[in-house]
Amino acid sequence: MYFTDRGIEELADRRGEEEVSLAWLADRLRAFVDEHPEHEVPVERLASWLARLDDDLGEDE
Repeated sequence: MYFTDRGIEELADRRGEEEVSLAWLADRLRAFVDEHPEHEVPVERLASWLARLDDDLGEDE
């Protein structure tokens, strides 16, 4: 288990039944980076990965 799995599990446990828009998620990611600019690169990578998921369908990574 990766260290991040704990945070992901907490997110699923606490908010897993909620539905959110991608616009809401984008706003939350911007707010996080505003508060924690040292995490800008990983957040950017995550956002780009999420944005391109459909582009990678069927391709091996």
